[in-house]
Amino acid sequence: MSTSTSFGKRAIAALILLLAAWILVKVLVGIVTAVFWTVAAIVAVIAVIWAVKVIR
Repeated sequence: MSTSTSFGKRAIAALILLLAAWILVKVLVGIVTAVFWTVAAIVAVIAVIWAVKVIR
């Protein structure tokens, strides 16, 4: 009985760790994506300002 309980607890712990890792990866991907799009928008604005100055 003790072995099956121990195995069950280990299986549940492994599932919880997998779930936590999956959530962490999703959060990190979201942060990286947000930073990328923010930098891309800033670069686009700077490019437009530069292009307008060059054309004038």
